[in-house]
Amino acid sequence: MTENPPSRQAWVILVVGVLSQMAATIAITGPAFLIPYMHTDLGYTLTQAGTVAAAPSFGLILTLIAWGAFADRFGERLAMTLGIALTALASGIAVALVGSPVWMVLIIAASGAAAASVNSASGRVVMGWFPRHRRGLAMGIRQMSQPLGTSVAAVTVPPIAASGGFSAYLWFVVIVTGVMAVICFGLVKDPPRAEAVPSPVVTSTDAGQPGPTSARGESTASPATDNPYRMDSFLWRIHAVSALLVIPQFAFSTYGLIWLIANQHISVGIAGGIVAASQIVGAIGRLIVGGLSDRLGSRVGLMRVVAIAAVVFVAAIALTSLTPMPIVATVVFILASAISVADNGLAFASLAEAAGPHWSGKAMGTQNTGQFVMSALMGPGFGALITIFGYPLSFAFVAIAPLLSLGIIPKQDIDRIT
Repeated sequence: MTENPPSRQAWVILVVGVLSQMAATIAITGPAFLIPYMHTDLGYTLTQAGTVAAAPSFGLILTLIAWGAFADRFGERLAMTLGIALTALASGIAVALVGSPVWMVLIIAASGAAAASVNSASGRVVMGWFPRHRRGLAMGIRQMSQPLGTSVAAVTVPPIAASGGFSAYLWFVVIVTGVMAVICFGLVKDPPRAEAVPSPVVTSTDAGQPGPTSARGESTASPATDNPYRMDSFLWRIHAVSALLVIPQFAFSTYGLIWLIANQHISVGIAGGIVAASQIVGAIGRLIVGGLSDRLGSRVGLMRVVAIAAVVFVAAIALTSLTPMPIVATVVFILASAISVADNGLAFASLAEAAGPHWSGKAMGTQNTGQFVMSALMGPGFGALITIFGYPLSFAFVAIAPLLSLGIIPKQDIDRIT
């Protein structure tokens, strides 16, 4: 059977999805790269600085599912345009409140709440425009936007803060997100909507109780309006796995810069470059893993490989923390950071396929909620761990998370879209 290639419109949507997610990521992760500035120039403790850095994540937690439902109901174009525009507006308001730390943190959290629209809607629109045999690659490319956005933040935010403080960083966010709001309004087009009729499920074995079966013994979905969370445990298990696997990712993205500076005695400029390089390598890794999942026909199988690798490399970071080894630390940190983000595209593709076209927005919102709950906890939580136990033992604790995920990953994928 001949497989139809993605349309030109699909690739345009993918490019816009990547750029919009990069803009949202800069707004969300940017405060993490202000931790050295807050710690040294403003005199914040690591716990205090981590709390400020986690503010956007707290905002995301409150709105991710709502934005996903909004995209399911009103379409991706409106969700992306409105959300990224509100991010720009909130960041602009925060400029006037820099002198009031509490209000500034609240407004930064509001900008994160608005940026949550892109997390849910951009993934949904990409999945809607690409056929199944290219969804893994498409989501791998789309998920590149987060490490790429983080790398841009790693390179730009520290010098911006050094020259102009919080205000300069906030104006940077206003410009980036404002431009993307215009682009989303002009170029995003909602994908064709599937009818709410029964559709086949490609695979369903180990994810929980299977749905009804056809005369050929294949599983078939209930009507598209039915809740896929009640059909089996697949979606819940992917949520749990992703929440565990994101712990190393946020440990590195939030405290990687200060670890390189304080623990490995690397200069601020070089450390920022190392973090940026790690994010670029991670972005390429997502692309490769996504394409490989299309070729192998398995998302969750590769997810298991990524989880095993995460255990190994986070443990390596813990060992490297015992003594300054700048060259070794650079190599290990880049590889560990890349591995820590490699599962995201696989998880989102699996979720969208298992949720079906009428529930994928809410599923992605739920997925991001779990991840950013962990992010919000990792801000002050990991800072407190480092203060009490030091870097080696703290990273050893982090390695437990991907180890636990190995017992939760389903053995086969489910597809309720095709």
